[in-house]
Formats: sequence, structure tokens, C-alpha cells
Amino acid sequence: MSKQESGLKSFLSGGIGGACLVLVGHPLDLVKVKMQTATSLTNTSTFSMLRSTAAKEGIRGLYRGVSAPICAVAPVFAVCFWGFDMGKRIVRSYDGNDNKELSIAQLCFAGGFSAIPTTVLMAPSERIKCLLQIQSKDKVKKYNGMIDCGIKIYQEGGIRSLFKGTNATLLRDIPGSIAYFGVYEVLKREIMKYQNINDPTKLSTSAVLTAGGFAGIATWMVAIPADVLKSRYQTAPQGQYRNLYHVFQHLVKEEGYSALFRGLRPALLRAFPANAACFYGMELSKVLLSFMD
Repeated sequence: MSKQESGLKSFLSGGIGGACLVLVGHPLDLVKVKMQTATSLTNTSTFSMLRSTAAKEGIRGLYRGVSAPICAVAPVFAVCFWGFDMGKRIVRSYDGNDNKELSIAQLCFAGGFSAIPTTVLMAPSERIKCLLQIQSKDKVKKYNGMIDCGIKIYQEGGIRSLFKGTNATLLRDIPGSIAYFGVYEVLKREIMKYQNINDPTKLSTSAVLTAGGFAGIATWMVAIPADVLKSRYQTAPQGQYRNLYHVFQHLVKEEGYSALFRGLRPALLRAFPANAACFYGMELSKVLLSFMD
């Protein structure tokens, strides 16, 4: 198989994996953003918020804002997994040994590298998603769907407004991606060794699901404070905050350091099943694409 074919396979399978992640995890992501953007919460129970949203708005309410990540998820995760593949190639070209098993440090570098091209697509998608998610159904809607939201953001402040929070996205995703791919690759490798599976191209469902789930948990343990700041910054009215550090100062002063971890519970509850589905969808599609070679 050529390097170009390998890169294309990573691109396509990453998009499929990302679609699986969004479909499984969006309701809990909705709750996470609601918690992060609220200055005070009368009810902090994740499951109570899920029940309340479902009771008031039905199943569609649990998937409010899903249009932005669904439309963006294929290219975002395609670029993410492609970026990880490119990061591994950079490491191998520098090391000069294409067949050597990569070390943990090398895998972590490749994971961090993947966040850089991904952010170009992720930042505007996250901005639109967060604004749609905090809209309450019983109030006058400011945005009528993803396209309308994107157009109005652009009209309000141009391309800079659409990419508001890019630095915050990088602050979240570089360390998050290091944890994401590092934990997944190392844990999958160790589980497969325990199962006496020596062929890295062979699909082990239990290894992929377990490693993928724990990779998602590791990501949010690292990324949640930056994600809170990103959600606040991206949903704030124009001019409320000078920069991301101003968001941090205001948040800590008004709500304390514990507010930096608001939304951690739904993020962790979502992380295991959503990312297990993501990696399994990615690995399975990679296997299926191999039959087309």
C-alpha cells in the first residue's frame, strides 16, 4: 500500500469514526455546554438536565445544535486522523526507520500535531454549535439552524467573529489530542499483546472499544478547563471579554476555580461510549476499505 493510499484511508475512516462519536455523544455534550455557559445552576445533576430537556423538548431537544458537528464532523475527524497519520510519518522520517514501533513520546507528538490542521475546521464549527446549544426553546430564537447562525455570526463581525475562540480551541485540543491518541495507541497495543494478537492490522473489538473509551476519558481530564473557557468565550456577546485570559480572570473571580471543571461529569459520561464508538467506527471502516485495495 502506498503512503498516499494510507493517508486517504486515514482521512475517510476518520470521518466515519467522527460521525459515530457525534451520534452517540451529542446529548451529553449539550448538557456539558449548558453547564459551562450558565453563571448559576439550580440543578447540577447531569441526568436531571437530560430528563428535563427531553421532557420539555423531546428527543429533538437532546440533539439541538447537532447540525453543526454532524456537517463538520466528517472533515474535522477526517483531518484529525489524517493529521495523526502525518505526525507519525514526520516522526518516522526523522527517525529513519519505517518499520520501528513508535514510542509513547513519538505517538504523543503525532497526536499533538493532529490538533493543528484540525483546528482550522473545528473552531468555527464549535462556535456555531455552542451558540445553537445555549438557545432555549421557550425564548425567541436568535438563530434558525446552523447556516443561519453562521451567516449572522459573519454579518456581526466577519471572518474573525466566525473564528472567535481559535486560540482557546488550540489550548484545549493540543494537550487533549496528545492524551487522546497516546492513551489509545498504547492501551490498544497492550491489550492486544495480552490477547496474544501480534498482527497490528487485525481488528480486536474489545481492545479498540476499551482503548477508545479510556482515550476519551483521558482527553477530557486534560482538556476540560480550556473547554470551559472556550465555551464562555465563544458564546459571550461581542466585547464582553478582551481575550481568553480575561475570561479566566472573570470566571475565577465570580465563580471560583471549581467553575473551570464545570461540565466534567457529562463530558466523562459521554467520553467512554462516544469515543469507543469513534475508534471502532474508524478501525472497522479502515478494515472494510482495505478490501477495496
